[in-house]
Amino acid sequence: MACSSAITLKGMEQTAVEKGINLIGTGDFTHPEWLKEIKANLEPAGDASLFKIKGSTSGVRFVLSSEASTIFEGKDKKIKKIHNCMLMPDLESVDALNSALGKYGKLSSDGRAQLSMSAASLVEEAFKASKNAFVFPAHAWTPYFGVFGALSGFDSMKDAYEDQEKHIYALETGLSSDPAMNWRISKLDKYAIISTSDMHSLPKIGREMTILDVANFSYSDVVGAIKNKDDKKLNSTLEFFPEEGKYHFDGHRQCGVSIDPDKDGNITRCPVCGGKIVLGVLHRINSLADRPADYIAKNRPPFVKAVPLREVVAYVTKKTFYSVPVVKLYEDMIKDLGTEYDILTAVSTKLIAEKFGDEIGTAIENMRDGKIRIKPGYAGVFGELDLLNRDSSKPETKEWKQHRL
Repeated sequence: MACSSAITLKGMEQTAVEKGINLIGTGDFTHPEWLKEIKANLEPAGDASLFKIKGSTSGVRFVLSSEASTIFEGKDKKIKKIHNCMLMPDLESVDALNSALGKYGKLSSDGRAQLSMSAASLVEEAFKASKNAFVFPAHAWTPYFGVFGALSGFDSMKDAYEDQEKHIYALETGLSSDPAMNWRISKLDKYAIISTSDMHSLPKIGREMTILDVANFSYSDVVGAIKNKDDKKLNSTLEFFPEEGKYHFDGHRQCGVSIDPDKDGNITRCPVCGGKIVLGVLHRINSLADRPADYIAKNRPPFVKAVPLREVVAYVTKKTFYSVPVVKLYEDMIKDLGTEYDILTAVSTKLIAEKFGDEIGTAIENMRDGKIRIKPGYAGVFGELDLLNRDSSKPETKEWKQHRL
């Protein structure tokens, strides 16, 4: 319902190649029409419980995935809405799960199934369908639909998933938080911290991702690396600058009011209209944290902050993200310099500048070092990036430098 109609499995494969991604979720296997697309276009890739486009030699693999919204009444008598990601090893398990979930909601109404059931019941049904199911909370801190969100969330994973918490091994951080923010909460130490793109259009694929180093490229190895929090196999994550996420700060969208919870965390009403403030991710993490903001976790995978390449190009050229000149320059950079991931993290900025101009080279160098300015996002409004420090009114980010790698 909220996704681009241009999305196809073959389009996802091509975009993954451009970005340097070799494993991507199918998404929406609970939706009958999309499941038909999956069955028509994908075939098993050997015996690894992963899939590929039929006849393709690209090396891109798909894992059967979907997202479901569980809507239920909590013990506090308030309605809870949690978005959950699900991975399944085979189509037989998907069919069995869909048959069960169809009792809790009309699966054809939305790609993200809207289910009148508890999060615990969803996990239970997934494991009835397959003992190799993998379920984890999506964008865990989002105010409206995160497991820890300010508006309908819980204070612990156990409260949210009850007796099925034993099957929860990971949480997905969402765009408005990064791993370091999550490290501040000691009761999350038992869970792997992963990142996914949560894409609603092809260009958004890979805006966040989890990098794995597994010996055998298989469903069991991928899931196992995450479940075991293996710091050798769970290599790193690629992250948004959390300030760019649309729920980082508190705020009131209708009045354009943005509130820094570190400075004004007690404001719960809009100073303009008196309406209720949406408490953002930073506020929520502050309320649950038992460690300082500069806490560095041991034995956790490193991470890199990055800005999607098309966003960089759009910013530098002062044109819109989907404009023809931006798409053309983006494609030229991919053809000349390699994958988007390599350009953002590894290609010499001197080479980038030589081929595509000093401003693009400098913007990427500033991004890597964290020497940029961002007006933080709030209440559904994405943050505003300033990669060349054109606008001194925007706050500076802390110097980043990719020293964690």
